Amino acid sequence: MSEQVSRSHPPEVSAVMFYDPKTHYDADATDLSYDSPLHMKMRMPEKILYEKHPVMFDAHPVGYLLLLFLIPVLGLGLLVLLLWWLQCMALKVTVTNKRVIVREGILSKRTNEVYHAHIRNIRVSQPVVQRLADVGKVEIASAGSATYEISVEDLPDVQEIQKIVDRYRR
Repeated sequence: MSEQVSRSHPPEVSAVMFYDPKTHYDADATDLSYDSPLHMKMRMPEKILYEKHPVMFDAHPVGYLLLLFLIPVLGLGLLVLLLWWLQCMALKVTVTNKRVIVREGILSKRTNEVYHAHIRNIRVSQPVVQRLADVGKVEIASAGSATYEISVEDLPDVQEIQKIVDRYRR
């Protein structure tokens, strides 16, 4: 004799716990209804919303033009421009809908990331010349640190970084 399973009602789930490591939130199965914020966050794929390297000319136009002027003088300007360009290309800031990631280095790599849910402060600073060029400095502090964990200068569209983080950290 085979056992017949009733398909009219879903089985009751009780005392089943789910742990979301990204939010450090323990939820029981009743919190995971299809439209709950936790359920939506768990199944939301990570998308890149901002990905840039620091810029050279927009951040420091006078220094850039001075180095161009120094190229005929023993190639000194060219050497400094090349080193400056390598330094800019070695650093990349990526902002997704879940976290901010800073990757540094060419030969050896260093990565620092902070989840939006853990960000307690974001500071954007733009001196007058950089504000005209829409370039600035971004500093991000998480709840687990007394200082700024991420600090990157000469980034384009810094206001966009702040808008993305503010939108997704709630």
